[in-house]
Amino acid sequence: MTPFDQNPKDPLHGITLKDILERLVKRHGWEEMARRVQIRCFMNDPSIKSSLTFLRKTPWARQKVEAWFVRELLTYRPGKE
Repeated sequence: MTPFDQNPKDPLHGITLKDILERLVKRHGWEEMARRVQIRCFMNDPSIKSSLTFLRKTPWARQKVEAWFVRELLTYRPGKE
């Protein structure tokens, strides 16, 4: 069951920004993340810490990352990772 199944009105309920980043990095890697969301903290010496700092201060970038994550939640198929 995905978090979307538990609370369809807010698919990010209970998921921290750190969790989102860690899952995206694990699944796609920094290179793909930098390609999809073109921000320097994904391109130059990327780290979870620097990305969290930037995304917490930059709403438009955070929205892009969260929207990407939600799209993946909606299309998730078990065993695909």
